[in-house]
Amino acid sequence: MIADCARRVHIRGMLSATAPVTLDVLAPLSRRLVADSVDVTVVLPCLNESKSLPHCIQNARAALEKLRSDYALSGEIIVADNGSGDGSQMLAESLGARVVAVPARGYGAALIGGCEAASGRYILLGDCDGSYDFLEGVAMVAKLHEGYDICLGSRFTGRIMPGAMPWKNRYIGNPLLTGILNLFFRARITDAHCGLRALRSDAFRKLKLAGTGMEFASEMVVKAALLKLKTTEVPATLSPDLRQRAPHLRPWRDGWRHLRFLFMLSPTWVFGFPAIGLLAMGATILLTACAHALGWTGPIAAGESWIVIGALAVVTGHMTAIMAVASHLYGLRQGYRLPKPWLLRFNSALSLEGCLLAGMVLIILSAAGLMLVGIRWGQGEFSSLPSILPVALAGITGTIGLQTLLGGFLLAVVGGNRADFLSGDEAR
Repeated sequence: MIADCARRVHIRGMLSATAPVTLDVLAPLSRRLVADSVDVTVVLPCLNESKSLPHCIQNARAALEKLRSDYALSGEIIVADNGSGDGSQMLAESLGARVVAVPARGYGAALIGGCEAASGRYILLGDCDGSYDFLEGVAMVAKLHEGYDICLGSRFTGRIMPGAMPWKNRYIGNPLLTGILNLFFRARITDAHCGLRALRSDAFRKLKLAGTGMEFASEMVVKAALLKLKTTEVPATLSPDLRQRAPHLRPWRDGWRHLRFLFMLSPTWVFGFPAIGLLAMGATILLTACAHALGWTGPIAAGESWIVIGALAVVTGHMTAIMAVASHLYGLRQGYRLPKPWLLRFNSALSLEGCLLAGMVLIILSAAGLMLVGIRWGQGEFSSLPSILPVALAGITGTIGLQTLLGGFLLAVVGGNRADFLSGDEAR
């Protein structure tokens, strides 16, 4: 209240000053006052959509009117233009929408640019091809009003009209990618790629979305799951689009972009599980070789060649584990991931000094082991050793020590050039 009064006094003083007040001075103030009154922003990504744009803007305006009558929420329409050459910009402005130019090309880039320019605390996203009914977005905004962070449309619990989705997208692409997403990130959703969705503006800022292409849809769901944002779904209807040209979507290309993005955001599946598998396999082989050397078991099938394979598996598994931790720390540092419980349990040991100490100890043990092997070799008049196992174990120990030492610096860099990799807000 005091700040508002002071602002009014300041404005009144400006208006009563001897110097003339130009419209250029008042324009930013006017835009700010309008922005403060907006509750819902409808964002339409646009690239040469003059054919379908009038229908979409009219449909979006009908949704905003319903939000105003049912929930007393005000709204605006933003057309995030991605470089249209068919006059979509002027058409959108003539129909009452606010046009935001987004130079970076791509479906995701256009949506991110529109969301960044949005004034509303709730943002409703929908494609600009007429395939979605923005009136169904009213229920999504209502979910946000109830306290959810994100509400997704689900075409598979809603309706897919004849001719609206190619069979390979409907029965292969979307179910497969949504299934992998649920497996990797436990999102528990039925449709990860519906173009009609809503989110709170503060949730948009938390997500730190960066996908410029069609993978934007998967990225939003994945990061929401990683940050444990409150997410829900409502049924949505997909209709044939109104354009008289081929859609921007390229099923195979964009499907691969979605898939690779899922792997890039999942260090557990890309690095963690392979590391566990390699370490388990290598340890089993080496322990079996040790048991044979001690006379506890019979001879090993394929002889000592398996020792080389076991050593390679252990060393590779250890390096892959370092990659898993580095990827996880990067996600924490970027703010789109929460720390894993097992990382928190080892928080006190996760530091540059801890890695250096562990690495040096392992290198010293390796040097001592190789020294003993050398002594034994000399005692045998430098003839062939009876087994490569001692050399392999010493070499593995030294290699893991060196990887741990160097990996400590890598983790420190990825963690923000800090000696304690996980600290402050990230560890809470």
